[in-house]
Amino acid sequence: MISLGPRLRGNERKRCTRGEAHGLGRGADLSIPNLITLARILAVPVMVWAIAAGEMKIAFLLFLVAGLSDLVDGYLAKRFNMATELGAFLDPLADKALIVSIYVTLGIAGAIPRWLVILVVSRDIMIVGAVILSWLMDNPVALKPLTVSKLNTVAQILLALVVLASLAFEFEAWWVIQGLTALVTVLTLASVALYLRDWVRHMNGTKAGPP
Repeated sequence: MISLGPRLRGNERKRCTRGEAHGLGRGADLSIPNLITLARILAVPVMVWAIAAGEMKIAFLLFLVAGLSDLVDGYLAKRFNMATELGAFLDPLADKALIVSIYVTLGIAGAIPRWLVILVVSRDIMIVGAVILSWLMDNPVALKPLTVSKLNTVAQILLALVVLASLAFEFEAWWVIQGLTALVTVLTLASVALYLRDWVRHMNGTKAGPP
């Protein structure tokens, strides 16, 4: 194996060490799972166009494929040891881009309550803002995905999927949509509360020392 030690300095060495500590590879950043994730990100504007243009069947099919692709790239990354540091950043970014864009578009179209859109988007803004603030205060926080957050993501995807399906194939799903709306609301509020609790505990703890 060729030694790259002399070439790695400062942040580069830190990034490599962090990736190795989490079992993430760097030599295959453009792996199949990462390409699938990138395709999911690129599909977002097409879905937004489809909803805005009233092409609900196209929007539904694209959203369904995007949701399934999230399962596929996760399976491939774990099953075939294709997890990379790039993928660790891209995957949550793709999920947020997909959910936020679809919810905002459906909210504008009046397909889901706008207060729910505000709640979902505000949660993500609050979490990102908390992370940025912790970095600015020289006390960076590493957010780990909580179980309630994973359940919230699943519920959000299911709600959008049911809404798009009802619009695409013109069937009544009022009670299902109402139930999922209530579930998303509860899980979103719960995840905000738990993330805020962990963030406050971290910020009140011992601050990171100088590098």
